Amino acid sequence: MKLRAAARNGWRSWHLALLLVYCSAGIALTWPAWRDLFEVAVEDEESSHILLVPLVALWLAWVRRARLRNVRPTGTMIGPVLVAAGWILGAFGFNNAYQSLWQAGAVVLVAGCALTVLGTGVLFRLFPAFAVLVFLVPVPGQVRETIALPLQTATAATTQMVLEVFGVAVERSANLMIVNGREVAVAEACNGLRMVFALFLVGYAFAFALPLRAYARVLVIAFSPIAATGCNVLRLVPTVLLYAYAPQYADRFHAVSGWLMLPVAFGLLLGLISLLRWALIPVSRYTLAYQPTTA
Repeated sequence: MKLRAAARNGWRSWHLALLLVYCSAGIALTWPAWRDLFEVAVEDEESSHILLVPLVALWLAWVRRARLRNVRPTGTMIGPVLVAAGWILGAFGFNNAYQSLWQAGAVVLVAGCALTVLGTGVLFRLFPAFAVLVFLVPVPGQVRETIALPLQTATAATTQMVLEVFGVAVERSANLMIVNGREVAVAEACNGLRMVFALFLVGYAFAFALPLRAYARVLVIAFSPIAATGCNVLRLVPTVLLYAYAPQYADRFHAVSGWLMLPVAFGLLLGLISLLRWALIPVSRYTLAYQPTTA
């Protein structure tokens, strides 16, 4: 919003000051949960995508800033309701040793502090930016294990199949492969779960940063885990070969290639949209208001 238009809609400079004060107070009140959340994001590779969430939220708010032109600071009672809900959720999670609920309560409480100043108009117009805050909460360990173990086995089986297509002799037992007489295990760190979470977040940002139709957004988000899994297999094939034939280079390649696959997977999302447009399937919410006629 431009400053003059914001002033006409009832926004004042003290709204910004109050927003900073309320959010700072909310973080201070729930600081142990935020500190624990940050430690999880830094120490657990499969939760490292949490560090990207604030940037994605700010980006989604920025690309939707034009929607705030006529928004007034009204409907702020939703804020105290969310603050109370976040406090109750956090207390329940803390008292019953549910780490994710404890951290989720802190996120909801701070969001409520922000909406106490901003109101429901900002919430509805910037809803994707608020909804992405769900990614701040790490996936519970039990849920993560339920996903990770089958994904680990499927990744090993797919990697074996690709290697055999290229004529590489592979023996596999569960997640352990034998190539060139060397045992190569597809460990928990290689199951691709970290890439799935990270690319799911990137796919969400991609889907809501562009003016796409609803079905196109659903397709992009649904395709994100598939693209991440495929890129993880693409990374594991040369990694397994390096561990089998040149182990002195394998660890470094494994560490670097994980980050390199993210832009590759993002390129696949761009390719998906380009493919839909090439097939003349409308993916954008807007069409040209004027189309020239031909004689």
